[in-house]
Amino acid sequence: METSDLAAVIPAFDEEARIAATVEAAGKVPGVDLVLVVDDGSRDATAQVARAAGAVVVRHSRNRGKGAAMESGAAAVAAIEAREGRAAPRMLLFLDGDLEGTAAEAAPLAEPVRSGAVGMSIATLPPQPGGGHGFVVRLAREGIRSAVGFEARQPLSGQRCLTRAAFEAALPLAFGFGVETGLTVDVLRAGFRVGEVEIPFRHRVTGTDLAAQLHRAKQYRDVALALAVRRVPAALRPATWRTR
Repeated sequence: METSDLAAVIPAFDEEARIAATVEAAGKVPGVDLVLVVDDGSRDATAQVARAAGAVVVRHSRNRGKGAAMESGAAAVAAIEAREGRAAPRMLLFLDGDLEGTAAEAAPLAEPVRSGAVGMSIATLPPQPGGGHGFVVRLAREGIRSAVGFEARQPLSGQRCLTRAAFEAALPLAFGFGVETGLTVDVLRAGFRVGEVEIPFRHRVTGTDLAAQLHRAKQYRDVALALAVRRVPAALRPATWRTR
């Protein structure tokens, strides 16, 4: 009998065009018996499309950022489990809303968590055409290394699986786009092991236009804030960066 021990939690903002395919694919991952979308104040029909695709939907009335969406999603899963009278909490499988059909590839992300080898696994993705936020990646990578000595290949990856205990050890999550960096630091500091798993996910890349540059500026700000709150000043000195 297949184990049902995974909740796929998908934070989403203005993902009307991609969310249905992502929800349907996430539901095919072995062990997933709950797909929950947190619509983080979308201005389009993300919530309606996700619900029609079979997801449980939680909606923020305004955009509160990815960290807040992840917290809301985990809280909603816990509330569902309480109503079910479930003895053991599900593992939390966080997936971005724009993965579409490649979300179905997430099974290897759960395996090391399920076996107890790690408390959190992080997906490393193949090169994505049109990407380019190396300076934010360097900031996050150097900050994580300075804080906990962990060499993160893709520190900004949003595709993660972790136990409920590891997730709760990292609360409150870092603000906005700093959530992944803060989560890695906090989970490791709490004594959990973290591993990276290569998975062929594909997602929409940010691009290089003005809107993309503004997006990267917000990422940089949020990652820097997450590191500063965790007292990682060395990560904020560009002289410490090394090209990878």
